[in-house]
Amino acid sequence: MSDDDTMPKRPSGPRPAARAPRKPEDLGAERRGLSRSAGEREGASPSQANHETTSSGSLRAPAVSVPSASGELRAFFETSVSLDAAPVPDPLAITGSEKSPSIRPTSAGDLSTPRVPNDWDGAVLVTGICGRLGRLVARLVHREDRVIGIDRRPFVGKPKDIVHHQFDLRRKKTRDVFRAGGIRAVVHLGIMHDLRASPKEHHTWNVVGFQKVLEYMTQYGVPKLVVLSSANVYGPSPENPQFLTEDAPLLGAQAFSEIRDLVEVDHLAQSFFWKNPQVETVILRPCHILGSVRNAPSNYLRLERPLKALGFDPMVQVIHERDVAEAVRLSVRRGVRGIFNLRGPGEVPLSHVFRILGRRPVSVPGGLLEAGLKRAFRYRMTSFPSPELDHIRYVCMVDDTRARRELGFTPRFGIEDTVKAVLETA
Repeated sequence: MSDDDTMPKRPSGPRPAARAPRKPEDLGAERRGLSRSAGEREGASPSQANHETTSSGSLRAPAVSVPSASGELRAFFETSVSLDAAPVPDPLAITGSEKSPSIRPTSAGDLSTPRVPNDWDGAVLVTGICGRLGRLVARLVHREDRVIGIDRRPFVGKPKDIVHHQFDLRRKKTRDVFRAGGIRAVVHLGIMHDLRASPKEHHTWNVVGFQKVLEYMTQYGVPKLVVLSSANVYGPSPENPQFLTEDAPLLGAQAFSEIRDLVEVDHLAQSFFWKNPQVETVILRPCHILGSVRNAPSNYLRLERPLKALGFDPMVQVIHERDVAEAVRLSVRRGVRGIFNLRGPGEVPLSHVFRILGRRPVSVPGGLLEAGLKRAFRYRMTSFPSPELDHIRYVCMVDDTRARRELGFTPRFGIEDTVKAVLETA
């Protein structure tokens, strides 16, 4: 390889003119001017800017300050931003006519801790809302809360602001209602009392259906449960004390096996109460409910010539259906939990109840009455099974001290209004 290939070639064309040499006094003036301008920008005095002191204490000439390209670019962009008066919109906070929710960045602590929704602002879900008592509860509760109902029956006269899901409580659609969220409390009234139904139907509806409700409540974080049980779970007996407290054993199914599902529902609610302390669980056990409801006590008092056991006139407790609905409304409030017996205006003999209604009962010996009811119920001549005779022979009265003290419940209807409520039509 030749030297011509390795050496760079000189460009062709005329040679540029040589720069004239600078004089020493011009170079010194230039250095002094650049050093002065740099010192003034940094806020230093001219003497500090033009001289620096070395470690030995002697003075040395100031260094030449040469402007860099990055400084010129920075000055250019700062000038461009200052001339732009229009603010740059934040893409994470789009509001106004675009109707997009504003998004706010979260800190590291917010990302590590999940946000807990305020479920106490949600609706109240009522199972069995289409029954007579369910409609009363729905109309009373929806004055303060949004109400959602689940019942396979149609809701006659439903208010416009109540949502009704017409399907069986045991279907998977119930899970979809809970999954949608927005439920702060569940009021469970969907209990079957049809003694003509098969034991399998009773069990799947009352027990299995209620277990599903408890499962969905736990899964989707519903903070409140209100279960309407009955004082009948204690069971009438000649060995009962005068008044039964909430701690009394539930012996109602010993002589009346048809209500063992109701006792099991009460036990399930108690178990849920202790296993899930984060949920406010309320169990209401009212005495005999009277009104337009189609239960055994109301149907019995509607008879023109009711039968009674000869030689028995027990003390009974009754409560108006509207007072029960009011107790449910009080139970839905935040901060209330526990088991509460509900009692009406007082205790009266069964014979006094008949006098208020103007009824003339027929007294029949107990053994003959029991045998006759067994046969009549078997041939569908009556809706009263023979074990229910114990309710008109023995006492089953409750103490409601806890409900009056902690729940703040006081019945509004007197004894005559409560008894005459059986004559009302739904």
